[in-house]
Amino acid sequence: MTYIQAIILGIFQGIAEFLPISSSGHLVLLQNFFDIKEGNLFFTEMLHVGTLISIFVVYFKDITKLVVEFFAMIAELFRTRKLNFNNEHRILGLMIIIGSIPTGLIGILLKDTFEGFYSSMMVIGVSFLITGLLLWISEKTSSGRKDISSMRTVDAVTIGIFQGLAITPGISRSGSTIVGALFRGLNKESATKYSFLLSVPAVLGAGLLELKDIFISSSSNVAFTGPILLGMALSAVTGIIAIKFLVKLLQKGKLHYFSYYVWILGTFVIVKELFF
Repeated sequence: MTYIQAIILGIFQGIAEFLPISSSGHLVLLQNFFDIKEGNLFFTEMLHVGTLISIFVVYFKDITKLVVEFFAMIAELFRTRKLNFNNEHRILGLMIIIGSIPTGLIGILLKDTFEGFYSSMMVIGVSFLITGLLLWISEKTSSGRKDISSMRTVDAVTIGIFQGLAITPGISRSGSTIVGALFRGLNKESATKYSFLLSVPAVLGAGLLELKDIFISSSSNVAFTGPILLGMALSAVTGIIAIKFLVKLLQKGKLHYFSYYVWILGTFVIVKELFF
């Protein structure tokens, strides 16, 4: 992989990870265009780590409060032998844990299936069309009124399932989880925050599994090379910009605008696969 390729892929990852257009789908298309064969999944995961940094930067205060409240709750447990979810960040932490369970189960049980999707342009094309449909429906649904403090287990599980299915390249993770949250009646601000914070355990888990495979593999063509590190840095910077941009679009009710883009892209991919 060249530095130019890493720059392009890193920028696209940062933009597409948070805008609801599927970063994984775009990365597969770009890697196919550049004829990048080796280290495909590894490079994809490392770019996701870059966008994980974006979330830590934008939601630093919330993540800090989550950590502080976690240790405070553990201290209370030893002192009173009770778990008290008496503020928003404790409830948010619990909902992130619950939402991560279905995502993790889907990723583990269907790992081979999802990896096979990365080599199927037809699957990616159809997935783009599905993403567009989800975005269109979500914006036509009345805005909810629930905030993080009002979330229940069924809300977190539902959104976690949406996130798990978004492992499919072409299905937007941010788009599907925000749509899932809106379906469950969350307001747009809470849906966005929960969507991005829910991705932290998923990306960390996938990254650790990928690193484990590297350490036990005898292959030498997968490593932290200069282009990969540059791609990670660029995905982090562009990711910060994309998060803030998406929040503004959600507030203005323009999420469905992305439907047209992914519908056009998905149709192009399918037609190309069928006739060229």
